[in-house]
Amino acid sequence: MQLVLASNNAKKLIELQALLASSGVMLVPQGTLGVSEADEPHHTFIENALAKARHAAQHTGGAAIADDSGLCVDALGGAPGVTSAHYAVVQTKVADREAHRRMQDAANNALLIERLHGIADRRARFVSTLVAVRAADDPEPLVAVGRWEGEILESMSGIGGFGYDPLMFIAGLAKSVAVLDAATKNAHSHRALAAAQMQVLMREAWRLG
Repeated sequence: MQLVLASNNAKKLIELQALLASSGVMLVPQGTLGVSEADEPHHTFIENALAKARHAAQHTGGAAIADDSGLCVDALGGAPGVTSAHYAVVQTKVADREAHRRMQDAANNALLIERLHGIADRRARFVSTLVAVRAADDPEPLVAVGRWEGEILESMSGIGGFGYDPLMFIAGLAKSVAVLDAATKNAHSHRALAAAQMQVLMREAWRLG
């Protein structure tokens, strides 16, 4: 089954495609179909994911899936939360999307380090909410949520992954997420947990796999 991915994040596409491949799902990023980014005005992951999935489905006429994810830090009241991707204000704009994303990631990480300076409680979790719809007006969207518990390091460790991966330390693996190889990350991550739930829902509701 072909699903439009309501994202233009190349690394997210690679992760989700690997995680959903066993269900026979083929993801097509919305940008290749000329679909613009959806507005994300809501305060929760589930509302934003649903808005993005419906936006992609409406503009393509097909089934779509969206992931709204981020980092929630206990000592910051759940921030950066839904604003994780744009936590810091970056004034400089570059034309290359991935180059700009790397610049934004660096600024986000620096701001998080600053705001947690001197704070002992560094508990946090990555949260991924996946929403899939068969059409824009689908009355029964599929919703899956994954949470990956860890704690925020005082300085960055590792160069892999993206986003806050270099700051997120997973005690059970004794490593930051940015040090993990792709196979290990895809076996344990918040997105992996959400994708596993989504596959079950797709098999039950959509008869996939």
